[in-house]
Amino acid sequence: MLRLKLAVAAVALLAGSAFASPTAPKNGAEYTTLKTPQPVLADGKKVEVIEFFMYHCPACYALEPAMLAWVKKQGDSIVFRRIHLPLTGENDPEAHMFLTLEAMKLEESLHAKLLSTWHVERRRLKSDADNLDWAVKNGVDKDKYLAMYNSFSVITKLKSAGRVASTYEVNSTPTLIVNGRYLTNPSMVDTSNPGIPRPQLDQATLQVLDALVAMSRK
Repeated sequence: MLRLKLAVAAVALLAGSAFASPTAPKNGAEYTTLKTPQPVLADGKKVEVIEFFMYHCPACYALEPAMLAWVKKQGDSIVFRRIHLPLTGENDPEAHMFLTLEAMKLEESLHAKLLSTWHVERRRLKSDADNLDWAVKNGVDKDKYLAMYNSFSVITKLKSAGRVASTYEVNSTPTLIVNGRYLTNPSMVDTSNPGIPRPQLDQATLQVLDALVAMSRK
């Protein structure tokens, strides 16, 4: 009888796994639902999509081309924004630079250059001095940059960045949050769909994203 029960359980597990798919994602497999839904900045019928990332993260860099194409395809139907995960805590220089450029409304225009610096030029921006040097060499006014870098608003956001990530249950990058409710990332999609070739994993992740956006519209 015990063997029969174990066999039935194994068949049920296999059956559940068989239906796991990026185009039909399952809660607890390709995505999870946040324990506490978070407020969104999107209004009307738009769906908010947040990408938690880090400049130095290879997986974030690999996802970037497909992610940008996906965002462009969505047009005005979504609100897309990035949050830099503070890897080293309240004084993380990468997150500090992100928040400074964001406050100066320069992050979006310099995002690709920053990624290229890390992953193509393989130049590591690991300190405040590295950040300042890079910013100035890329056309950012030094005095304005330093003023914003040391501003109360940016420092406050930097110190709370870790708590923000915890609120969204994020502990790795890239991680995507849809409508303040659903969380997914390439690692989850890969684990739930073994055998997906690495070049196709990013597209599979975006298929999950499509499904979660559709769920959010209902």
